[in-house]
Amino acid sequence: MKKITVIGTGYVGLVSGSGLADFGNYVTCVDMNGKRIKSLSSGHIPFFEPGLTEIVERNMAADRLYFSTDVIGAILEADVIFIAVWTPMDSDGSADLSAIKDVSKTIGENIKSYTLIATKSTVPIGTGEIINSIISEHAPQSTIFDVVSNPEFLREGSAVRDFLFPDRVIIGTDSDQAIEIMREIYRPLFLNETPFIFTDIPTAETIKYASNAFLAVKVSYINELANLCDATGADIHVVARAMGLDGRISPKFLHPGPGFGGSCFPKDTRALIHSAETEGVELKVVKAAADANEVQIDVIIKKLEQLTGNSLNDERVAVLGLAFKANTDDIRESRAVVMVDYLLSREAEVAVYDPAAMSNMKQLYPDLDYAESVESAVRGASAVLVMTDWNEFRGMDLAHIGELMDKKVIVDAKNLLSREQLAENGFAFEGVGRPYNG
Repeated sequence: MKKITVIGTGYVGLVSGSGLADFGNYVTCVDMNGKRIKSLSSGHIPFFEPGLTEIVERNMAADRLYFSTDVIGAILEADVIFIAVWTPMDSDGSADLSAIKDVSKTIGENIKSYTLIATKSTVPIGTGEIINSIISEHAPQSTIFDVVSNPEFLREGSAVRDFLFPDRVIIGTDSDQAIEIMREIYRPLFLNETPFIFTDIPTAETIKYASNAFLAVKVSYINELANLCDATGADIHVVARAMGLDGRISPKFLHPGPGFGGSCFPKDTRALIHSAETEGVELKVVKAAADANEVQIDVIIKKLEQLTGNSLNDERVAVLGLAFKANTDDIRESRAVVMVDYLLSREAEVAVYDPAAMSNMKQLYPDLDYAESVESAVRGASAVLVMTDWNEFRGMDLAHIGELMDKKVIVDAKNLLSREQLAENGFAFEGVGRPYNG
């Protein structure tokens, strides 16, 4: 098994590092954030991800997983270095590669013998060549190394399973030696007959963006169809189910709502659009999907305004769900955050509840009413917005909820609740693409 250094202990770095250790490798996860490393070394995970605490603890106990701030020492000891730093969206929509470039320079200045450098970070097409050039510029002339593109496909909320049991593994390189090393690192997956795609670096980089952009297109498409269903009286759930039974389409990501968010889809679609534009190519479909997503939240806002008579000033409005999806505490690009901004602009009294994401929300909005339960959030509310698909919200006792509220108004932006039960309990309500004709 190989000695592996993972640079970056964010979402991708920590999941990947612990997963690689679980495959039997010796992994050191490094970061310049000393506070985070100290916390990780004591077994504390800085974000919510089901199963991650268990896999970290298991591999720390087996002496296969370590955490350190000694980046240079970890580089010197590594057979393989995985780059897993954050690549945020720049002001023009492109990916900010400053962290990638800094890490590449540090690697080049410190490798002394053959090393394989694999990119886990989501990066634009052509980044592999940039990494190669920077390392070559700073490494001793006799030093041999290989650069590999090994993109991640981790879904927040199921990332540990996605790493241990992936749909496929992408390896981008032109080096036979690098291929053999990557085969050894991922040996348990070969034994499980996981599909591996071996290709060149630009193709591997494209696969990552192409996959996320396609899923984003699928989400925006079903949202626009849901808006049509609202206008015509059709039921988007039945439409989506029928579409999903077609094997060419599949039911995945055919779930209408307030729009996609999170750390990947918004950033990656814009980065792909920007990369294409620099090559003189117009990605009209992807651009339309990104644009449609930006305005989908307005559909939810309009539903709320229609149900409340556009009167929100000094009214208590409860927002159930802050994370961009269930089973995560990630509020990046969350449509719920956009909704909270709107409610505050209308001078509403905003109460919020989320099973996992409230501590992150408090860092941005310290003055909201952070409720300890659904019941506390909705008590005295004139309206409720369901913004995240937590299972807890699916099983709400609507009769009891109605008794707690000042006015029975619900906008179910994730279509979690029974329309029949909402009607039976006297609610004025709206879903997305599911008009009620009962």
